[in-house]
Amino acid sequence: MGTVVDDAASVEFHAFFERHYAELARLAHLLTGEPDAADDLAADALLALWHRWDRVRAADRPAAYARGVVANLARTRVRTAVRERRRIALFWSQREERAENPDVAGVVDVQEALRRLPFRKRACVVLRHAFDLSEKDTALALGVSVGTVKSQTSKGMAELQRLLGTQTAVRQVHAAVARSGEAAGRNR
Repeated sequence: MGTVVDDAASVEFHAFFERHYAELARLAHLLTGEPDAADDLAADALLALWHRWDRVRAADRPAAYARGVVANLARTRVRTAVRERRRIALFWSQREERAENPDVAGVVDVQEALRRLPFRKRACVVLRHAFDLSEKDTALALGVSVGTVKSQTSKGMAELQRLLGTQTAVRQVHAAVARSGEAAGRNR
């Protein structure tokens, strides 16, 4: 059950929301260039303001505070999008290799073994051995530390060798992914 103070704060916030929501959504749109994200960012900002409403309403300029929250959320969204684009570009920037007379059964075996690995191990193995990325570039692409790449790649390769029953898992992974990339390129 709300108190008089809670009810007054709720009414005050509702009035603030009605006055400033459209302005905050417009600001988010202009900062991110994403019309679909603008409403979400404005809503997220207003939710954050509601959680701190006692402090916000006591501020000299609550609307300016709200615009700052939207700007920070937009900055975070843009940075996240830039990082994601870099990861995608890095992943696809490697050249394709062609293979003569592919070992289809080997490709299927390697792909099945890769599917059995947890995602991070699989991603580290594929980026390091199939795409020949450095540990640093792999870490950047996955958003993890270089140490994580080293340990996950090592553990992933050990598990692949166990699953495939061979010491040549590195060559098999490289060849299988290169061949499946060719097939995917032909099927586009």
